[in-house]
Amino acid sequence: MTAEIKQTTDAKMQRSVETLKANLAKVRTGRAHTGLLDHVMVDYWGSPTPISQVAAVNLIDSRTIGVQPWEKPMVAKVEKAIRDSDLGLNPATNGDVIRVPMPMLTEERRKDLTKVVRGEAEDARVAVRNVRRDANDQLKRLLKDKEISEDDERRGQDDVQKLTDRYIADIDKLLAEKEKELMTV
Repeated sequence: MTAEIKQTTDAKMQRSVETLKANLAKVRTGRAHTGLLDHVMVDYWGSPTPISQVAAVNLIDSRTIGVQPWEKPMVAKVEKAIRDSDLGLNPATNGDVIRVPMPMLTEERRKDLTKVVRGEAEDARVAVRNVRRDANDQLKRLLKDKEISEDDERRGQDDVQKLTDRYIADIDKLLAEKEKELMTV
């Protein structure tokens, strides 16, 4: 019983860390990477579609992303979607290729992005703690229903706490790496 709880808790906490990694990847650092445009949606024949499904996205150089739509009429729509996104990018069309230059980050913008990153990390910590709370509640319920002993419940809570500590440390490590990356000029 407690092994199942520990296993599901581990999986849920791992998902929280993976979500944090995905969210941190969206925060730009001045260097171009194709994952930056992953969440940008384009109106493709009336339905919102990710850019990666209507165009080839690649790196032209370390500070420029190239987007080449597979259909000629999509060039203007893709450019508009990138411009209207919350990324603060200003794409330029060159024939059927859209060039998306990464602007240099100012010191003030770097500090703002650091605050955003810290908020994402705190959300991940809260998610991990919520998973811990749920697991501990399940253990208490099993104890109350007399399906496990008090010693098993105690051991289970200790295991859940160790998992929590490990994933919180992972989150803190990811945060430190991203902050260092942001503040590097």
